[in-house]
Amino acid sequence: MRLRSFVFALCSVAIGMAGMAQPQLAAAQDAQASTQAKKPLLSPPAKADVILPNATITIDYSAPSMRGRTIFGGLVPYDEVWRMGANPATTIKTSGNLQIGDLKVPAGTYTLYSLPSASGWKLIVNKQTGQWGTVYDKARDLGRVEMSTGSTAAPIETMVIDFEKTTGDSTELHVKWANVDASVQVTAVK
Repeated sequence: MRLRSFVFALCSVAIGMAGMAQPQLAAAQDAQASTQAKKPLLSPPAKADVILPNATITIDYSAPSMRGRTIFGGLVPYDEVWRMGANPATTIKTSGNLQIGDLKVPAGTYTLYSLPSASGWKLIVNKQTGQWGTVYDKARDLGRVEMSTGSTAAPIETMVIDFEKTTGDSTELHVKWANVDASVQVTAVK
């Protein structure tokens, strides 16, 4: 009988200690979740949009950061197709027909890639959509256009795609990261 009482007492103590540990475990899990929630995304989602008289244009992309890395000619090799961002493919959606550089782009949704090189850039408009950014099918290219390249006044830590110098039915699409500013003229056409 004493052995049963001893085993019962021992089990009661173990159950009581487990019950006391439960709130501490929950508090530790809450603290860990809170810390994880506060960590910034390495390549957060971003958007660039512009409204022209004949088209509304939206670009969705993920914006990577330099974080001390050499970007062009390093992380982004020269003379290789680049997804222009991170994570899912960078997409452009236009409600109207466009002229990007000398390329005619009908209304619709497309994926944007680029081909950076030490001597200049090309913008690639691709008809494939919904894929991860590293999935590229050259056979689906709508076309490629030359981009103007220049230097930024100071290094850009987090990549930015934006529209600048919007006048009438025209704007400039800019891709800025590290010390590079690559751009191309975009015009909404009837």
